[in-house]
Amino acid sequence: MNKHDLAPLHLTLPNRLSYGLGGAVYAVMEAAYIMFVLLFYTQVLGLSGTATGIVLSLSLVWDAVSDPMVGSWSDRFKSRWGRRHPFMIYSTVPLGLGFIALFMPPDFVLGNQLWVAGWLLACSVWIRTALTFFSIPHYALVAEMTQDYHDRSALMGQRTAFMFLTTLLLPSTCLYFLFDEGAGGDGRFVASNYVTYGWLSALIVWITAAACIAGTWKYVSHGQIDPARQPSTPGFLGLWRDFLSTFRNRNFRNLLAYDLGATASYGITVALNIIFWTYFWQLPATETGLLLGVSVLIAVPIAMIFLKTAGRRMPKHDIVKWAVVVMMLDLSWPYLLRWFALIPDNGDPVIFAILVIQNAVFMSFFILRIVAIASLTADLTDEHEAETGLRQEGGFYAVLQFTSKLGGAVGPLYGGFALDLVGLQEGMRPGAVAQASLDALVWIGAAGIVPLMLIALFFSFRFSMTEGQLLQIQAVIARHRRDE
Repeated sequence: MNKHDLAPLHLTLPNRLSYGLGGAVYAVMEAAYIMFVLLFYTQVLGLSGTATGIVLSLSLVWDAVSDPMVGSWSDRFKSRWGRRHPFMIYSTVPLGLGFIALFMPPDFVLGNQLWVAGWLLACSVWIRTALTFFSIPHYALVAEMTQDYHDRSALMGQRTAFMFLTTLLLPSTCLYFLFDEGAGGDGRFVASNYVTYGWLSALIVWITAAACIAGTWKYVSHGQIDPARQPSTPGFLGLWRDFLSTFRNRNFRNLLAYDLGATASYGITVALNIIFWTYFWQLPATETGLLLGVSVLIAVPIAMIFLKTAGRRMPKHDIVKWAVVVMMLDLSWPYLLRWFALIPDNGDPVIFAILVIQNAVFMSFFILRIVAIASLTADLTDEHEAETGLRQEGGFYAVLQFTSKLGGAVGPLYGGFALDLVGLQEGMRPGAVAQASLDALVWIGAAGIVPLMLIALFFSFRFSMTEGQLLQIQAVIARHRRDE
């Protein structure tokens, strides 16, 4: 055995939990951009919806371009701290500082649309770049920590559970305690509350990143692989060649096409959700916070139980198919009930219960989708090594993030356009928007979401990886290493 090919370490519960905490780092960004950035910059700072959408989409495009560079760089990086951990360590402090700046723009930019847009773009690029340096190497650790088909899903399940708990519980708690009705009125429209939120985001990033790095430190040696198995194409163009080489894998190409459609549809959904809950369903901030908190506390256990039971008997590619179908159906039924007058008016407790059920079901299957796709990607890095002899975990996860973020760029761009199209202007309060405009907003959302989900469903039938297939692939890799 080559000295670089170390025996696998046993995965303990603390190892799984500490790895999973890295998902919380990513989730802080998701929480900010899904729940608050669009609302803060349009309804509090007065930036137009279209301008906000364009700026957020530009930052996502930059993010998508930087991901492959960082992924390929980490694949070929050599240090006594391994290939992944140095990137994670040095990105943590800048990432936290970015959230403070995002929600605390200086006085000199306020009141000028161009300056506000520029500040949003600068902060978004800073945050997303720092997060790339943490999240891509963190993703790639999975394929190094274990080779087991189901253990990879378990690790991704932990990461996704922490990601969703943080993504929803952080804004849920803040909506209930920080953005509630106070002396200044609805706290969602008070600028000083967002300063506090920025500092809280930074603290959570620093604490969870440190815990993740410390808890996965014993796997540093597993990142120090035989140089013959590392990509070594020289120069900047070499990084791009490494990135493009991942597209040789047919399974991976179809998985990416699926993920692009699914992520774009999800981006539109989450960009508009806070608007629908605030204006269409007229939920106050406290109920919106409870909706997020209760639904995620229901969804995460359901998803984890499914992974431990049916997930061990159902191939990952089948989980992906069913998740898309259920999510597509789940998004529509509350609105159909409203239009056919089968539910009470806004303000009735039944409305809150319906939205909790809808959101919990959607989140449960979205978590399953994320876990299955991320775990499948780890398996496909093995397939890639069997075909090419190279380990490119960082490259594969960077490409996955690349397509996910390109898909995600659709959300704020489409959402900002939709807000301007229906005439939702700065400072408008729930109840002041015409119902016809809100109905039009729902139809505009559906016109973007449903076709993209159908595209995702089509490509979900074009890739597969069973446990038996993975074991055969790993046997081929083992033979190649013995023959070296």
